[in-house]
Amino acid sequence: MYARLLPTPARSILLLGPRGTGKSTWIQNRFPEALSYDLLDAGESIRLNRNPNALFDELRGLQSGTWVVIDEIQKAPALLDQVHRLMGANGLNFVLSGSSARKLRRGGVNLLAGRAVSTELYPLVSEELGADFNVERSLRLGSLPMAVTEPNAQDYLRTYAQTYLDQEIRAEALTRNFAGFARFLEVAARQNGQTTNASAIARDAGVARATVQSHFDLLVDTLIGYWLPPWKLKAANKQVSHRKFYLFDCGVARALVDRLPYPVGDEERGSLLETLILGEMRAHLAYTGLRYPLHFWRNHNGAEVDVIAETATGHTAVEIKASQRWERRFNRGLHLVRSQLGASSTGCFGVYLGEREAWIDDVRVLPARDFLQRLWQGGVWG
Repeated sequence: MYARLLPTPARSILLLGPRGTGKSTWIQNRFPEALSYDLLDAGESIRLNRNPNALFDELRGLQSGTWVVIDEIQKAPALLDQVHRLMGANGLNFVLSGSSARKLRRGGVNLLAGRAVSTELYPLVSEELGADFNVERSLRLGSLPMAVTEPNAQDYLRTYAQTYLDQEIRAEALTRNFAGFARFLEVAARQNGQTTNASAIARDAGVARATVQSHFDLLVDTLIGYWLPPWKLKAANKQVSHRKFYLFDCGVARALVDRLPYPVGDEERGSLLETLILGEMRAHLAYTGLRYPLHFWRNHNGAEVDVIAETATGHTAVEIKASQRWERRFNRGLHLVRSQLGASSTGCFGVYLGEREAWIDDVRVLPARDFLQRLWQGGVWG
């Protein structure tokens, strides 16, 4: 078992994360004595959905400061009213976990504002894996805990993809056209890490163009993917304005397009490396509480930077290349961005699959593993 980096909260927490990231295990390890409600238990879920007040009646007598766990809270969002009452009037602390934000927003999760910290649990990161971390394996199979520890990761990931469709989408009735969503999901997975073209996706998936955005919203709400928005350089013209969409894990991305039996091909290596690096950057920002928004930048002349973050002291810009050699032309976008944002306050990194660290012009070029080590040591954000 790998020790997780997500810190133990001092007060109530709303813990979100895709299925399989280890939320329940983390909760059991950190709150072994807490009173627990598991809403994956159909009977328990039905009981509390029928009578949400039962939660208040069962917990109102507990001592102030007592911890209570409600696992998969999105299955009974009406409980949030009772949780809010118990936090305020009775001083109870809650760990609320969920794998979907969709029903929580509709159910009034905003009621918990100021009373519960919201955070996420990500797949295992390189710092957690330690000596077991391998870049090539992470690109091929991802880093969900079961994909790392199970003897047959491919079978697990294939099952994961189908379970997502069956339990998150079909069982929760999150879309009326289940077959169309399944086709869309495969097409979207093939465009992982690319700027989105809704018309092309609609054509390939056989769904209406208007449906594409709602399906992407569903992927974001169920935490399977996220948008990386474009950065707007004020002095630049003709910049790309479409967002990029990324899936949360390399192994899941490959499972959705049935690539698991094969080695990572050149056509997918670039987007998978971006998925890996971005995922770890997002995890680091979440676990440390920094929360800097991440963006990408590209102009219509082809210059690009894969990740830009405005930090407390300036900016960090990162270009990611699935190459064994770093070429000076890879620095083009970094130089343009640095000239606009200020050379003295912008740290530029190149991340690649080679083996040696180097300074090329004003860009610090690092092998992927070394960059991630530097990230978790706090040396990326300036």
